[in-house]
Amino acid sequence: MYSEENTFDKIMNRALERVSDDVDKREGSVIYDALSPMAAELAQAYIVIDGIIDLVFPDTSVGEYLDRLVEQIGLERGKATKAIRKGVFYDEEQNKMNVDIGAVFGIDELYYTVIEQLSTGEYKLECNTPGKIGNNPLGVLLPIEYNIKNLGMAQITDILIPGEDEESDEALKARYYEQINEKAFGGNIADYKKKTKELEGVGAVKVIACWNGGGTVKLIILDSDYNKASSVLIDKVQQEICPNKEPSGLGLAPIGHKVTVTTPEEFLINISSQIQYTEGESEITVKPKIIEALKRYFVELREKWETTETVIVRTSQVENIILNTEGVLDISQTLINENTSNIEIEGEKIPVIGEVSIL
Repeated sequence: MYSEENTFDKIMNRALERVSDDVDKREGSVIYDALSPMAAELAQAYIVIDGIIDLVFPDTSVGEYLDRLVEQIGLERGKATKAIRKGVFYDEEQNKMNVDIGAVFGIDELYYTVIEQLSTGEYKLECNTPGKIGNNPLGVLLPIEYNIKNLGMAQITDILIPGEDEESDEALKARYYEQINEKAFGGNIADYKKKTKELEGVGAVKVIACWNGGGTVKLIILDSDYNKASSVLIDKVQQEICPNKEPSGLGLAPIGHKVTVTTPEEFLINISSQIQYTEGESEITVKPKIIEALKRYFVELREKWETTETVIVRTSQVENIILNTEGVLDISQTLINENTSNIEIEGEKIPVIGEVSIL
């Protein structure tokens, strides 16, 4: 880097070498004091130059400079999106009741607006705050703007379309390299991947070409939290890509392509292990930590689902996760679905954590 070769001392030495030896060049001399401010400014300038160079290459660029860089190939940073949740409303006799479109409800300092009816007493709710934060709350909703007549209880339940945070620099760089390395054109597999993953709420997709004869395409999607996609998200993607599964070219799919959008089946993974706890710990304090750590592992597995034919749940990794959980001293007899061997999950399935038994 320029700054490594152009430190203050190196610049000063080069400058002083240009001065005649019959002049006093020692530190504190007139010529030294005259040159040192210039050397300090140049050293700082070289540091700035290094920073500017980093900003023009995709592997080191950040922020708005990365945005400007990827725009050159038609990419745009994904903006934060609002979560779409399911709300269920009951009257004072615990029967499902209808509410007005546009009504606003609150939970955990977040507000949700009723935007569409699904069935009697069941509605789509849109979080007013963009980002993943809207995916989190569960429980009782409270009306914000006014009291709703006969309303006994309102609940927020399923995530229909997950909210997403603004795309990170790392994720944007990954898309940049993917588009550079895989040329998306005219309905090829790379084109379907690119267009599908750009849709709100989609986190991963597998493209199966000619799955039911010529001109047919199957898109198997996960939501942006790498979970099984809801029926609402599946329908949304279907209508964007190929409305009503007709090869008319009215969606993003080319004319003549009949596209079917689905989501993987969940493959339940039950785990049991015999655990020895550290002093002062017990199943009550440690088991929740183990479950959270295992959930993170399963998310990592589902993140890899898109790029692999087989997802492997490894006994050794499960044991390592449990052993490294705070409060665990030792483990033994770890079983996955009552077996000691790894579990291989192929095809249109994803691993989902089931029952965790601590013996």
